Amino acid sequence: MSKILVLELDNEYGMLRNADNIDYYNYFKYSNKNIIQKIIKKLELNISSIFFNEWKNKKVSVIMGVYNPKDKEKLCESINSILNQTYKNIEFIICDDCSNDDTKKYLRDFSKKDKRIKLIENKSNLGLAASLNNCLKIADGFYIARQDDDDISKLNRIEKEVLFLEENNMYDFIGCNLELFDKNGILEYRKHKEKPVKEDFLYGNQFPHPAMLLTKRCLDEVCGYRVKKTTRRTEDYDLFMRLYAKGYTGYNLQEYLYQYNEDMYGYSKRKFRYRIDEF
Repeated sequence: MSKILVLELDNEYGMLRNADNIDYYNYFKYSNKNIIQKIIKKLELNISSIFFNEWKNKKVSVIMGVYNPKDKEKLCESINSILNQTYKNIEFIICDDCSNDDTKKYLRDFSKKDKRIKLIENKSNLGLAASLNNCLKIADGFYIARQDDDDISKLNRIEKEVLFLEENNMYDFIGCNLELFDKNGILEYRKHKEKPVKEDFLYGNQFPHPAMLLTKRCLDEVCGYRVKKTTRRTEDYDLFMRLYAKGYTGYNLQEYLYQYNEDMYGYSKRKFRYRIDEF
């Protein structure tokens, strides 16, 4: 008969104590129903606690590319939304893509306030994909999380994404639903398909790139982001298709855990060569 180490019950307080070599079948057999229910409840709490302590120790490397952010207040909000996450075991790798304003100084000052921030500075403007690859080179987390410099992660976003992947190891990366907002408030609630399949990519990207959490293993398998003219501004779409081609699969939590800053004029402001590449 199987044994369990935490079975001795204090009848007055319902607390479990360490007790080696107790035959829990016979213990249950001669206990009344209320005592059994207390034992089961306490065991569930104990097992949950052990599981929580195991998965919360897996480091998450959050990666962000920054280039001449037009609103430092939004940048500050975005950074703080990661530093204040309920999931604490993180490192935050920010790559400045050779900004030509005061961004470098701003980020250097910010990094002095929290030792979890690791700052990289590109010597020339390389674009988002190359900047994120530079972040990946020094990332040592088990998971990689994305964050854009003008968006906001809900405070429990990373915790919920990590927990789901830990409990559902058939998936290798995870996203969530988005709240689109601008200076006037929420514009739209955008849902993503819960369980995308390969064929869905014929109709467009199935994952919200800045809200994603991925295992570093799967990113290493596909050598990170592809830096090519043909994938400029669509590096996320390319990444997810390559991951699916390798047999990896993703999932979208049906919760709104990420606020996406929707600049109504942003698309028209893109450089013309980027817009050509998207078609």
